[in-house]
Amino acid sequence: MSWFVYILRCASQSYYVGHTSNPEARFLRHRNSEGAQHTATYPPESILHQEQFDSEVEAIRRERQLKRWSRAKKEALIAGNTSELRSLSRSHD
Repeated sequence: MSWFVYILRCASQSYYVGHTSNPEARFLRHRNSEGAQHTATYPPESILHQEQFDSEVEAIRRERQLKRWSRAKKEALIAGNTSELRSLSRSHD
């Protein structure tokens, strides 16, 4: 079974990061207020980004990483802008 990490854009223009084995079904659950408090308050508008993993452990690890990222860094990831991601990285020299 594959696992996914996803980033949603919510009605407040905020981002929500989560993991699931079925992104489309999970998105619909979020839309129906069956899930996170954030998406119940600010309904999701779209899936902006998703990544696939072989295990749930890997997906959870990546989800936790992305949740710590700044908005700017998430936007660079969504846009596929690797040079911007590097410049926003704390470990970048």
